[in-house]
Amino acid sequence: MHSEALSGGFADPPIQSAQAFRKVMEAMARPGTIHEISGAEPPVPLSQAAGSVLLTLCDGDTPIHLAGGHDTEAIRDWLAFHTGAPLAAASECMFALGRWEALKPLSAYPLGTPEYPDRSATLIVECDELAAEGVELSGPGIEARAALSLPEVAAFRANNALFPLGLDFIFTCGSRLAALPRTTRIHAPEAC
Repeated sequence: MHSEALSGGFADPPIQSAQAFRKVMEAMARPGTIHEISGAEPPVPLSQAAGSVLLTLCDGDTPIHLAGGHDTEAIRDWLAFHTGAPLAAASECMFALGRWEALKPLSAYPLGTPEYPDRSATLIVECDELAAEGVELSGPGIEARAALSLPEVAAFRANNALFPLGLDFIFTCGSRLAALPRTTRIHAPEAC
C-alpha cells in the first residue's frame, strides 16, 4: 500500500460524513439540483466529490466496481484504507465508479429484482462538466422544472422504463454533484 493512500480522508469524519450524506440525499431527493460537497482529497483522477461520496456511502459491506481509468492502484489502496470496501465485478457491485464510456454497458450492473428492487447498483459518473441545463427532467422531487447536462439520453430513458428496477446515478465534477434516480423521466429529443 502506498503511503499516499493513508491521507486524503475526512479530517473530521463524524461531521464531514454527516454533511456529505445530507448533500447526497438532497441530490437524490431533488434530481437536477447541483450541490457542493467536499472534505475528501482522493488520488487523481478521482474527484473531490466522488471521493466524498465513497467515504460516506461505502464500507466493508459495499462492493465497488472501478471502471476504466479509475481502476488504479492508488485508488484501490485509498478505498481499501479509508472504507474497507471490497472490489467487485460489475455484475456484483453495489457502487460503480468511472467515466460514462468506461461504465458501459449498463446491462452489466445489478438492476434489483421484483421482490428486492433496492438490490441494484448506484453508478458514480465522473464528468468534465456538470450544469443545471440540457435535458429536461420530471418526476418525484421536481416541483416545476429541472434540467441536467447528461452524457446521453437513450440510456436514461431506458433505465426509467425499468422502474421499479433500474440503476441510480450520481454525477460528480470537481467538488460538485447531482443525482438522477431511476424514477426521473427524461424529456429531450436528442443528447445534449
